[in-house]
Amino acid sequence: MKYRTLGRTGIKVSPYCLGAMMFGAMGNPDHDESVRIIHKALDAGINFVDTADAYSRGESEEIVGKALKGRRDEVVLATKAHLPMGDDPNMRGNSRRWLVRALEDSLRRLGTDHVDLFQVHRPDPDTDVEETLSALTDLVRAGKVRHIGASTFPASDIVEAQWVSERRGLERFRTEQPPYSILNRGIEREVLPACERYGMGALVWSPLAGGLLTGRYRKGRTPDTHRAAFGFKHLSDERRLDAVEELITVAQDAGMPLTHMATAFAIAHPGVTSAIIGPRTMEHLDDLLAGAGTTLDDELLDRIDAVVPPGTDIGTLDAAYDPPAIEQARLRRRLPDERSAA
Repeated sequence: MKYRTLGRTGIKVSPYCLGAMMFGAMGNPDHDESVRIIHKALDAGINFVDTADAYSRGESEEIVGKALKGRRDEVVLATKAHLPMGDDPNMRGNSRRWLVRALEDSLRRLGTDHVDLFQVHRPDPDTDVEETLSALTDLVRAGKVRHIGASTFPASDIVEAQWVSERRGLERFRTEQPPYSILNRGIEREVLPACERYGMGALVWSPLAGGLLTGRYRKGRTPDTHRAAFGFKHLSDERRLDAVEELITVAQDAGMPLTHMATAFAIAHPGVTSAIIGPRTMEHLDDLLAGAGTTLDDELLDRIDAVVPPGTDIGTLDAAYDPPAIEQARLRRRLPDERSAA
């Protein structure tokens, strides 16, 4: 396994980051098997593990904690906070009140006294970013966090956070975790260039486009998969399925599985440090590890560009972040009596 530097932190990480979202009730409830999957990934040279408190309500972190007993020092460990962890309206978000408690809970579940990377899982328009960065800075200075990062931040939010850190003398976000795949390339326009400008590492999630780039989702067929049971709309998006059919042909012509082409594509961008792979079974991990040596030449990348042009998205992932200006109709529609020109 080759290693890359995570932004300008000096930390060396594998181009594949093991995502732990599928360990626990929402994916694989067998703790022993999940631990074996983690151990096999580590044995293969993957030294970067990413989880979150919200994954199966803490169960994923507990499984990761079990797997890392005796191996903690060889792993760059990342977790996240923001998503709801209870009915209490203050058990979520990016406030100081919540982030401090969320980290303490995560450290307990993970069985460690620190994490190498603590990320805010989503932007929080209700919380001043200075409040968030101030709280995270204190956690770094307390020795409980080595570095801080963000996830799914629009480019403008990334820039604002960097400016606030500089002006207030606060720790700055060292990483960004956006969605990225052959089908969702929008971050190539502004997010990845912003990360490169500020020396941020990018660990991208869903390189298989939420399962679409496994080859198990085809037009006119009803998929019998674990993900299909969740009713994700992006799995039945006709535009995405049309592109998948073309990409299957591209991969076949290149003599490689679609999954290998998809993950190799994600880590081929110079702005991407690691792609987060999220196996639910040992078979999933074995397939992805088998493609670790895959290299896409310029001709193949050109063919992919012809199917999905650079900087464009075909549909959206169900878990994608929409800022309030897009999500809330009242922010993009004037009052009825103000909409006409005369």
